[in-house]
Amino acid sequence: MALSAPGLGLPTSGSSSITDSPKEVIDQVWQIVYRDYLDSTGEYDPQKWKKLRRDLLAKPYAGTSESYEAIRGMLASLDDPYTRFLDPKEFKEMQIETSGELMGVGIQISLDKDTKEIVVVSPIEGTPASRAGVQPKDVIVSIDGRSTKGMTTEDAVKLIRGKEGTEVTLGLRRKGEVIALPMVRARIEIHAVDSQLNTSPGGEKVGYIRLKQFNANAAKEMRAAIRKLEAEGASGYVLDLRSNPGGLLEASVDIARQWLDEGTIVSTKTRNGIQDVRRATGSALTQRPVVVLVNEGSASASEILSGALQDNHRAQLVGQKTFGKGLVQSVRGLADGSGLTVTIAKYLTPNGTDIHKNGIRPDVTVEMTEEEVKSLTIEDLGTKKDSQYRIAETTLMKALKSANATQTFRPGLSNLTSALASKR
Repeated sequence: MALSAPGLGLPTSGSSSITDSPKEVIDQVWQIVYRDYLDSTGEYDPQKWKKLRRDLLAKPYAGTSESYEAIRGMLASLDDPYTRFLDPKEFKEMQIETSGELMGVGIQISLDKDTKEIVVVSPIEGTPASRAGVQPKDVIVSIDGRSTKGMTTEDAVKLIRGKEGTEVTLGLRRKGEVIALPMVRARIEIHAVDSQLNTSPGGEKVGYIRLKQFNANAAKEMRAAIRKLEAEGASGYVLDLRSNPGGLLEASVDIARQWLDEGTIVSTKTRNGIQDVRRATGSALTQRPVVVLVNEGSASASEILSGALQDNHRAQLVGQKTFGKGLVQSVRGLADGSGLTVTIAKYLTPNGTDIHKNGIRPDVTVEMTEEEVKSLTIEDLGTKKDSQYRIAETTLMKALKSANATQTFRPGLSNLTSALASKR
């Protein structure tokens, strides 16, 4: 993990030494933001930021709790919910989270920039939160009766997580109504991919793959699922990214390469311009038609993957507009074991669409009724009971028909003779 380097030539105050703990961590955080931060809110002013450094380093700190409070206050001035400080315990928990295992109820949360409310990005499939009926865009107004007003995401996570087998009750506001959902905390081992071979009404074999999040195991599990379904004779695929809150950038790029042979996957734009462009590498595992299912809980890495497949005309998107989380965070370890996630860039789709706040619009819009959302179980996803899946399957059948017609009548190919013969 990258650490900030001294030597920016900025003034320190009096005899204050930035190499003495706890000021060293304060200055590390300041340096990282000064060098790498991408301002998406308009609240960052370099001159004010320099003055803030002088003010902070001039103060005495009795210990880490005071310095951590100063760091959080410094970052709060940026008004960016994704640039945040993590104490050593929180930093370790975050590392566990992306490894594919965590303890809690299984939800991804975010702080709404405008309302300052804690919002559910998505419940993770198969977890206590998912079974209790938590939905994307739910606002968490209380945790075990304690109001979340003024809380950071870190504050909320501390209250939601706890020992396995203990209960926590979330107060959720949904469309103006507040409901209380009790759930029992559990050890959550996340398998990123579920897959099955379906049969369409016309007898076509459809490979259904549900990708639940982009953790460290996602690309490997996706590769195995595609190969298995190819061997079973799938004619095409429905890739389900609904309520997938995202995860690791590298996982999304790797998975995109499993579907794309050529073309740009994603570019990242820093405050200095386009710095990184990821492309396909000719390593696609299948050329068969694909339809991607998305909804308002599809965020971040899900938007990278769906945007890449849509813009490269590799897949059609079916469902609802995605969440709109398109900022890149870099995770930095600090000198005392704490950490920082800092916004350093934003994602652009191959066509240059800025994902952040805009989201990605599907090619075929399909809304779910409130009744269906409430009644649909995890086992129903990817079946005839799932209205969005039914439309995705119909869309795939049209793509298969179009692909077969194109292949049959393309001049110059060896199948031209048989195509003509069939018309005699």
